[in-house]
Amino acid sequence: MLTVDFERLDVRPGHRILDIGCGSGRHTAAAAAYPGITVIGVDRSPSAIREAAKRLFYHQGIGLCRGRWQTLAADIGALPFGDACFDLVICSEVLEHMPDDQAAVAEIARVLKPGMNLVVSVPRCYPEALCWALSRDYRSAKGGHLRIYRSGALRRLLTKAGLTLWARHWAHSLHTPYWWLKCLVGPGRADVVAVNGYHRLLVWDLMRKPRLSRLLERLLNPVLGKSLVLYLKKRPPRP
Repeated sequence: MLTVDFERLDVRPGHRILDIGCGSGRHTAAAAAYPGITVIGVDRSPSAIREAAKRLFYHQGIGLCRGRWQTLAADIGALPFGDACFDLVICSEVLEHMPDDQAAVAEIARVLKPGMNLVVSVPRCYPEALCWALSRDYRSAKGGHLRIYRSGALRRLLTKAGLTLWARHWAHSLHTPYWWLKCLVGPGRADVVAVNGYHRLLVWDLMRKPRLSRLLERLLNPVLGKSLVLYLKKRPPRP
């Protein structure tokens, strides 16, 4: 399940790509499909890094990796890379977890080359707010979401770090009712038939990608999209 639309990005051979908070490596693996690139998936969770590496080794084994890849355990607040060394940075569903999001954004901007792209996604404001309203356990979960971003506030945060917005979209509208239902019955419960059935439907949709559900999701994303996705460029330094 990709949040980033790679077709909007000019990924070329020789590019270095950083996937911050890579989790199980879905965006790292998608980037690794481009020939001649180098992609690094970074996450502070060792178990997530193991899952990402497992996914990438699998993709490599079936011939889907045409670029080079690496996974690395590191924290977004202190990335182990030099200044301006990446041509594309992806930060998907990460900033809402960060106690100091301003410092995190500054670090992201530091490692990105001037004139190159950053993609940031966060939970969309009103679907996330309803999840918080429906479930105290959801909003107080350890390692969970610390804030809800309004689009304008997120844009100002990123603009202040020297980034200019050039596109946006919303994603995963079919997942929004699932999370509302899960929060309504309790996010920790695993015995609810409706929730389990909806989850099986989402997995089936992810694997089969039927045209009807892909069309339905595209139509519903502007209204129900669970994720807000922003595309930005780093402004060149002033002479």
